[in-house]
Amino acid sequence: MRTQLVLTVVGDDRSGLVQALADVVDQHGGNWEESRLGELAGTFAGVVVVSVPQERAEDLRAALEPLAGLLEVSVRPGGTPVDEGGGPGRPVLVEIMGNDQPGIVRSISTVLADHGLNVAEMETRTVEAPMAGGQLFEATVVATVPEGTDADALQADLERLAGEIQVEVTFRGTEDLADG
Repeated sequence: MRTQLVLTVVGDDRSGLVQALADVVDQHGGNWEESRLGELAGTFAGVVVVSVPQERAEDLRAALEPLAGLLEVSVRPGGTPVDEGGGPGRPVLVEIMGNDQPGIVRSISTVLADHGLNVAEMETRTVEAPMAGGQLFEATVVATVPEGTDADALQADLERLAGEIQVEVTFRGTEDLADG
């Protein structure tokens, strides 16, 4: 029998980090199933889902501890895999773009949470706005909309918010919700 573990990793970005982690997982009979890894501001961070023979799970946990200094690794038991959208419901895509300002993520995530959406993936960044000066904020959010959600009310709330915080919000994927 195999068990699933979720590894959260963070460390100073440098060559060989993924290899070091993969070596330890492989040496303990683990299978690298899924990951989201990246570098931000010189820091390498991510989440890795591995499966390992149940009798070797504690050995794998112990073998990951010496990576400290190279990578800090925390381990927690994995749950039951869910649909790619992050849970029951249908996935939607929300894209945000506008002048960077504090509170954009909080504002958007509040509207999504108020309507019961689960954020499955989110990527944000700031880029130079050479024509206007300053920074532009860009975000792409994949969220799961529970069955029975009022898509029109959700879209209206996002449009209202976009006007309040002066960003452009594109919302796709609700056309099938009414069929629910």
